[in-house]
Amino acid sequence: MKGTALKMGARGFALGMLLLVGGVAHAGQAGGVNMPDSLQVEGRTLALTHMELKKKLFFNIYVWSLYMEEEPTCFKQAVASNSLKRLHFRFLRTITKDQLVGSFREGLRQNPAMREDALNQSLEKLLSSLHDVRKGDDLVLTYLPGSGLHVSGGASGGVHIPGKPFADALFSSWLNTHPIFPQ
Repeated sequence: MKGTALKMGARGFALGMLLLVGGVAHAGQAGGVNMPDSLQVEGRTLALTHMELKKKLFFNIYVWSLYMEEEPTCFKQAVASNSLKRLHFRFLRTITKDQLVGSFREGLRQNPAMREDALNQSLEKLLSSLHDVRKGDDLVLTYLPGSGLHVSGGASGGVHIPGKPFADALFSSWLNTHPIFPQ
């Protein structure tokens, strides 16, 4: 699993502080949540590429992890790769559907592609599948090549969004907001 490179400035300082308090884990553990270093999906092996604790003020909100079939060398490769990839969220507190939908909408709408009609419809399909989250619930977003994005876990009623464009826009939005690969 690749480590996160420290950058100069405020981002580097913030990341350094996270490392000091255990916000970013390199051994499959963050915020008291353990995740396997690898997992099998559709007979293929995905490696844990990154795992991080999301806090708001002093509250632990969730731990997110990124699993990838192929180890990317940069942001573009991570998004464009037509290989299996998964974003996994483990919630550490109760969150209402409205809070979850609002947070996703705010984050994903920052990507101009998400405002295009077709992708906006897919976004609304994803958001309508979400519901109230209890502590310990998961939200799992898995891109399967040739199929599309599968949404599962206790935070969702489950939905399939066919094709690669929406999955690319979602992973692009997430990885742009949470830079773990060189641009």
